[in-house]
Amino acid sequence: MKLGFNEATCMKKSSVEDDLRLCEKYGYEYIELRLDMLKNYFDKKTIKDLQSFFGSSRLKPYAFNSIENINFCSPAQWDALLSLFKFGCETAQAIGNPYLIVVPTMGEDMHLKTKKEVFFDSVKVLDKLANIAKPYGVKLAFEPIGDKRWCVRSLDQALEIIQTVNRGDVGLALDSINLFLYNRLENIDSIDNVPLEKIFVYHIDDCENLPLGTLDHCHRLYPGDGVIPLEKITKKLHDKGYNEICSVELFRPEYWELDPETVIKTAAERAKRFL
Repeated sequence: MKLGFNEATCMKKSSVEDDLRLCEKYGYEYIELRLDMLKNYFDKKTIKDLQSFFGSSRLKPYAFNSIENINFCSPAQWDALLSLFKFGCETAQAIGNPYLIVVPTMGEDMHLKTKKEVFFDSVKVLDKLANIAKPYGVKLAFEPIGDKRWCVRSLDQALEIIQTVNRGDVGLALDSINLFLYNRLENIDSIDNVPLEKIFVYHIDDCENLPLGTLDHCHRLYPGDGVIPLEKITKKLHDKGYNEICSVELFRPEYWELDPETVIKTAAERAKRFL
């Protein structure tokens, strides 16, 4: 697998410019740029600046993060989503970024939605977004989130949705903590059911040993520092033949307060053992 960095890891004290420089310095092969950080970047820089960097660097863009809350949108919510989505597609096309991660809707009432409601809405929305992204050459990586606040939680549920969409430009983003948040990964063998060609992105992160319901994204840790069975997950991906991005994504407030160079260097050291 190829080492990647997700900008969520240092997003409070870093910037696109700093992340590009430091990821290049510490041997990352790919970077997952955040759309909000890109907007800040373009306050001072241009798309040509970004093209120039990637044109001369071994570091390459991989997947933009992220288009969230795609399900059950009101007209106003859908318009706002499409505005950000089109910005992502246009920028991705300009710099050769192949994927855009899309995330199901989060809300305290999502557990009240029936599986059928979620299934049909997800299929409809993913197909609509993929049609918009297609002219830009951008593929969608749908990421299930294991916590009950999100409407698509399990890998099996997400796989059923994208198989029904049945498009080569719609696949999955597998995130180790999101797999773990669904029943502490009792369903680990569900990874075996995912066709290799449908795994677009793999996020690697670890977490504290806390009960479900308490455990959240703020409890993420460097890979290997927690209780997620990362060796088992990555072995299943290796055995399947997956050799694309293995991207560190850490939403930990404690890490956000550290010097970004320290975090980016440490994250590379911790993740490389799983590549």
